[in-house]
Amino acid sequence: MNDELPSPILETPRLILRPPIQDDFDGFAAMAAEESTMRFLGGTAARHAAWRGMATIAGSWTLLGFSMFSVIEKASGRWLGRIGPWQPGGDDGGWPGREVGWGLLAGAQGKGYAFEGAVAVLDWVFDELEWNAVIHCIDRANVRSVRLAERLGSYRQRENVRLPAPFDALVDVYGQTRDEWLERRPRPTPG
Repeated sequence: MNDELPSPILETPRLILRPPIQDDFDGFAAMAAEESTMRFLGGTAARHAAWRGMATIAGSWTLLGFSMFSVIEKASGRWLGRIGPWQPGGDDGGWPGREVGWGLLAGAQGKGYAFEGAVAVLDWVFDELEWNAVIHCIDRANVRSVRLAERLGSYRQRENVRLPAPFDALVDVYGQTRDEWLERRPRPTPG
């Protein structure tokens, strides 16, 4: 097995964000089984389906040059979840736009990790990928994600957008432009 970590690697005060590796699979599978976490992320999934999900994310790194990062807690080395750019199928895949999304294990929620990681990822997509805008596809009932999007400076741009199959969910689309991000970029504080 290759011990070299894939790149890019982003660091925040408490987190390491990097493309997923095989050792992350138990974390992916644990998160996929958490009903409260997966309620707004397509529902719970068995280990074999979690494997396909992780493989899709890893494959997107190769095919598109970006995808979700694994979120690793620096202090413990523990896998906490995934945060990153997401656009299934690229520009021609029917996704409503270039998204930055997030999902964390239940035990990692409410500690500021999603905000801290999302700030680093937004900096990366605007600076390195040179995106002009970003969206977040959020189920209206997912109040915590709506609050996070708004804390990041995003605002509701479209309502009741149907995601393409196999996702087939109705979401509101939050977002902002690169210029808006640069003008009012929030500064994360741990906790």
